[in-house]
Amino acid sequence: MNIKLHYPSSWQDYELLDSGDFEKLERFGKYILSRPEPQAIWSKSLSEDEWKKLAHGRFVREQKDNFRFSDDVKGGWSRGPSMPENWQVQYRYNDLTLNLRLGLTSFGHVGVFPEQGNNWNFIYDTLTSWKIAKPRVLNLFAYTGAASVVARTAGADVVHCDASRPGINWANQNMQLNNQDNIRWVYEDAFKFVRRELKRGNKYNGLIMDPPPYGRGPEGEKWTLQEQLNELVYMSSQLLEDDHHFFILSMYAVGLSPIVGLNVVKTHFPTAAPEYGEFFLKSKQGKDLPMGTFLRFRSE
Repeated sequence: MNIKLHYPSSWQDYELLDSGDFEKLERFGKYILSRPEPQAIWSKSLSEDEWKKLAHGRFVREQKDNFRFSDDVKGGWSRGPSMPENWQVQYRYNDLTLNLRLGLTSFGHVGVFPEQGNNWNFIYDTLTSWKIAKPRVLNLFAYTGAASVVARTAGADVVHCDASRPGINWANQNMQLNNQDNIRWVYEDAFKFVRRELKRGNKYNGLIMDPPPYGRGPEGEKWTLQEQLNELVYMSSQLLEDDHHFFILSMYAVGLSPIVGLNVVKTHFPTAAPEYGEFFLKSKQGKDLPMGTFLRFRSE
């Protein structure tokens, strides 16, 4: 198996316009934003004046953010007069149309990780190819729920687990934007929830996880990717159905090779034949931006 490189080619409402000097310039629908990017250690292709002319909003961060939803980040947005606090974008792939609410958060995120579009395609293709009623999908560290909504749109019963109340509220809005219902929201530490599901004897056809490098659960539970991923994947291997199954692991941890995820998954899914590699965002300026690793497999 070879390491694969994938970018989300289906986007019309997203573009990476430029990157460099630890920033990225992105278009989300009608609006262009400048945000911090720790991996963009090269020089920008466009001039500072061009960035300033293009950007409707810019986020300046004064310290690193280890959490997806946190009030601990010092920094903030400077907005042009035409830049709203919230807006919507659309993602299209074959018969899938996904509407997403975006917003300028106090920690610099906007509510979507564009590189995940490639995984949304995989989820949609897998679920719509199965001839079974109501496959069950568990989405862990599920953020604002794009993958949950895609799975629900493809006909799955979906459990969405996240340790952030704002994240779950945002995901609920995305569900409603897409005229879907009955996603089960679980406000809990993902590690603790998986352990509990094992004891209950529950099984799933699909498991999706996008764990952060570090995090905290609702009751202060500590999550550390490098210390706990191996056990989480082991427990997850006990939750997956033998037939009609898929598994997705995404990791955005600077410096972590995709082979790390591969070795963890091969340990606990010895018969799987996963596809693995890196996601990246294709740049109009030719300097593509790495956006973490992925690993996924499905039953044939």
